[in-house]
Amino acid sequence: MAYDEFRKKINLTKEGIYREIFLQNRSSIQVKKENTAINNLEKIFSATIRLSNQKGFQAMSMRDLSRETKLSAGALYHYFSGKDELLSMIQSHRRAIGKRILDECIEKESDPRSRLHAVVNVHLYLSEAMQPWFYFSYMESKNLPESEKKLAVDSSLYTEQLLTDILEEGRNRHDFQVDDCRMTACIIKALLQDWYLKHSMYKKRKTSVDEYASFVLRFVDSFIIAPGNSCHLCSGE
Repeated sequence: MAYDEFRKKINLTKEGIYREIFLQNRSSIQVKKENTAINNLEKIFSATIRLSNQKGFQAMSMRDLSRETKLSAGALYHYFSGKDELLSMIQSHRRAIGKRILDECIEKESDPRSRLHAVVNVHLYLSEAMQPWFYFSYMESKNLPESEKKLAVDSSLYTEQLLTDILEEGRNRHDFQVDDCRMTACIIKALLQDWYLKHSMYKKRKTSVDEYASFVLRFVDSFIIAPGNSCHLCSGE
């Protein structure tokens, strides 16, 4: 599955993302007109991520956010009670989108190699579609309150455990030859993170997300596929 096909299949539009945020936080958001709320949430989240990537979330003031969004401070507080809640909203929704789409895609695959490829592709394609969010979440995780920090750690461990389980299943079926499934999962996770953390570097090299995904899959396959299984697995038999 290529990136363009992925985008069409999951329909990850800005309007869809912010409508989901509005619906999940309807009880705390004081603006009840859905279209107005969706438009302003997009302004707030985009401005927050943009300012944070320029100067850091902790250095960003409400005055900065008001100026960037062209919303008054009073209007901003209709959507969140303070910077901590804003940070938690951004982080929690990025995690929720990632987990939902990842789970939906891998449950359709029947064998370990197909599921492993699905995890790699979906993670990379999601981080391409939402690169500023992924970069922001990684860089600002240290500033989360302890309760949210634990959720961020749990989210990272979820992907790592998902990869570990797939590798262990493949090893048990004698499809994969892996000595340390946990360490291999950690290395794969690092390769996935490299795409959004060094996005500008790959862009300068004119490396597309499809090219990077293809390389990662070939690299991982060459390490884990058990001898004698490569033709069998590649043919899908």
